[in-house]
Amino acid sequence: MNENFLFPKRFKKIWLGIGWSLVIAVIVLSLIPQPPMVQTVNYGDKVEHIIAYFVLMWWFVQIYLMPRQRLQCMIGFLLLGAGLEILQGLGGIRQADWVDMVANSVGVLLAWQFTNKRNR
Repeated sequence: MNENFLFPKRFKKIWLGIGWSLVIAVIVLSLIPQPPMVQTVNYGDKVEHIIAYFVLMWWFVQIYLMPRQRLQCMIGFLLLGAGLEILQGLGGIRQADWVDMVANSVGVLLAWQFTNKRNR
């Protein structure tokens, strides 16, 4: 597989910087007190979890092209999603929700599956 398939190598640091900024944003937004929200769709927050973790995984698999690297990204984001839910439960400000943990995992696995099928 060509190393420069998705973008020129000189942009890798920029992509990584943006990607890690997204990871930090997810961590911060997961751990700060949740503002009151108006729910317009049932389980809308689960869709937000799926989208957030899909974007994280999708972003990093655009950088890391090797199957082993992508597997490491997948495992890392699965652990991040589970770990943040556990921290929410321990923090006393927000509640841990196992359905959120599942939604996080669904987002990661969808992006992993999508990118693996596309690059075969």
